Amino acid sequence: MKAILFHQHGGPEVLEYADFPTPVPGPGEVLIRLRAAALNRLDLWVRNGWPGIRLEYPHIPGADGAGEIAALGDGVSGWQIGERVVINANLGCGDCEMCRAGKDNLCARWGLLGETRRGTYCEYIALPPRQLFRLPAEFDFHKAAAAGLVYLTAWHSLVTRGNLQAGETVVIVGASGGVNTASIAIAKYLGARVIVIGSDANKLQLAESLGADVLINRTQQPEWHKAVFEATNKQGADVVVDNVGTTFPLSFRAARKGGRILTVGNTGGAKFEIDNRFIFGKHLSLLGSTMGTLRDFEQVMQLVTTNQLPIALDQTFALHEARQAHQRLESGMQLGKITLQI
Repeated sequence: MKAILFHQHGGPEVLEYADFPTPVPGPGEVLIRLRAAALNRLDLWVRNGWPGIRLEYPHIPGADGAGEIAALGDGVSGWQIGERVVINANLGCGDCEMCRAGKDNLCARWGLLGETRRGTYCEYIALPPRQLFRLPAEFDFHKAAAAGLVYLTAWHSLVTRGNLQAGETVVIVGASGGVNTASIAIAKYLGARVIVIGSDANKLQLAESLGADVLINRTQQPEWHKAVFEATNKQGADVVVDNVGTTFPLSFRAARKGGRILTVGNTGGAKFEIDNRFIFGKHLSLLGSTMGTLRDFEQVMQLVTTNQLPIALDQTFALHEARQAHQRLESGMQLGKITLQI
């Protein structure tokens, strides 16, 4: 099969379009013929590397993918060759205490496609069928791939962890990234009022198209927590979605007393200072999470594939153009998800 590989960490130039052995589904696995993959910032981090990361080389990037079942391994029942599916990249072992309790994102042997094992920038991949969600016949593979990881992550953070309720106000720090656009759509679906902090007019326009109620340009208003207070009758937001990390000082100020700060990442850097006075003085809850559970994936993909949650798509590149796709993602200019045509 054709795949995108790298043998060492570095910039986009380390990505190679090459032949790689087609996987054979083992017992309890299905083989998926991938038709689309979607990029995540995770792909850049894995490609660049970090101290302690361990990969089996050559590594294949990519967490998200969608396609058709091409073969069934021994012992697989209830699935048919040719069925259209989207992949859940969050890999629980299925056997440990947490997996049996339905908390597979807390699995003792947790893994992630494209990070702890080879991913979806390729023509075929073998996975246990519990990692798959059936797609309607008419649903676009690129939309499905684009939704998978970000909608799973945003749903678990906002709904399972954050308990966002109709009528609450949520601030989302960032207007165009995958998890943030998914968070806007989910928050609106739940009946929340959404305030989005963005860096330019084009990204804020995307947020508005997804349903954002209040748009704040942080370039024009660097102390954007003040604008949040004005937009909330000086009460502050019930929930702040901050996956940047270095913006926590402003997020703590933007939250109302008893507010929740939700985070699923640290795109601004891994280490930063926290002023603990805001946490205890305002009774704030700081809630982190990683990906989501099988149940989360089932719930949110049901909404996605019945067109109750919109998908923001940017550009599509051919598989052999993965370098260019990475360059666009690194530029920060994308408006929605970047996908690969396989």
